[in-house]
Amino acid sequence: MEARIHRIAAGAPDDVSGLEQEIAAGRMDARRIIAILGKTEGNGCVNDFTRGFASTALKTLIARLTGESSEAVEARVVMVMSGGTEGGLSPHWLVFEVVEGGGKSVPGQPALALGTAVTRRFAPHEIGRTVQIEATANAVREAMLAAQIDNPLDVHYVQVKCPLLTKSRIAEAKMLGHDVATGDTLKSMAFSRGASALGVAIALGEVSRSAINDAVVCRDLSLYSDRASTSAGVELLENQILVVGNSRHWSGDYVVAHDVMRDAIDSSAVLRALAAAGLPAQYPLGAEAQGRLRAVLCKAEASESGLIRGARHTMLDDSDIASSRHARALVGGVVAGVVGTTMLFVSGGAEHQGPDGGGPVAVIARRASA
Repeated sequence: MEARIHRIAAGAPDDVSGLEQEIAAGRMDARRIIAILGKTEGNGCVNDFTRGFASTALKTLIARLTGESSEAVEARVVMVMSGGTEGGLSPHWLVFEVVEGGGKSVPGQPALALGTAVTRRFAPHEIGRTVQIEATANAVREAMLAAQIDNPLDVHYVQVKCPLLTKSRIAEAKMLGHDVATGDTLKSMAFSRGASALGVAIALGEVSRSAINDAVVCRDLSLYSDRASTSAGVELLENQILVVGNSRHWSGDYVVAHDVMRDAIDSSAVLRALAAAGLPAQYPLGAEAQGRLRAVLCKAEASESGLIRGARHTMLDDSDIASSRHARALVGGVVAGVVGTTMLFVSGGAEHQGPDGGGPVAVIARRASA
């Protein structure tokens, strides 16, 4: 199998014209799309309906082009819409395609490998708790099996789209006699992201299952994954998972690598990730390297300490704008300055995803010899 990735600009949350043009030109087959990651221009918070709007537009297009039902597309294609393009971040789609027997292999070198899985739907009282953690861990293992990745060390990025709590979902739980992880709908995004990230950490052997219980979620931040990226949304109740790694069972021109930003301005981690993916670890990237760079995916959050390298930040004190929005803009600017593009998948809220105030960064690139 060969994994291919396409980066397509979006003029609006429902602008799928670029994707349709790629398919019409024969550069992509809608039947072989297995996942789409999107950056949409909403607020990235509880009431960001651009995510559902975008997912519907994408599902409708694929269904029309393939003859599938919308339900069949939803079951086959993992769609992760990440709201929030603060600062200079550019709305876009990252489309992942798998072609059987289509790629050339390089002897002894693994190639980009992809696997997807979806958990069952969660009841509101299960969100942000051990049930979600364990289900996510099992689904990540399932996605690794689908990707033919035997060694967890060959996994470099795991994207999870997870649900959140709304007032109606909280009321539903209480009516059935259950409590919930939090009554704050905005904080529920953090609990869902955090539980999902801990599930990834267990599956990849980064955290022991014995260290996990309901009480550690969003509290013990020493427990984290270096490769998880989780994004919460109102448009679903299950966890949708995309595992991205390298495998010798796959062919093709692309590889993925990762590193960890220790804080929001850790550009050195971006350079290390570029180098690990076979690109020059230099600033700025030259035209040839920019042409080979296919995607940069990273997490962003405001450090709980209120400091960045000893200097105070005010992201957590702003009552008007959620801290995740500030963090996306900050990290997006840092990374864009290194790689020379604002078409970046920067996701806010990094609970249990890298160290406090930092987060994983992954790079997908084409080999120099391709």
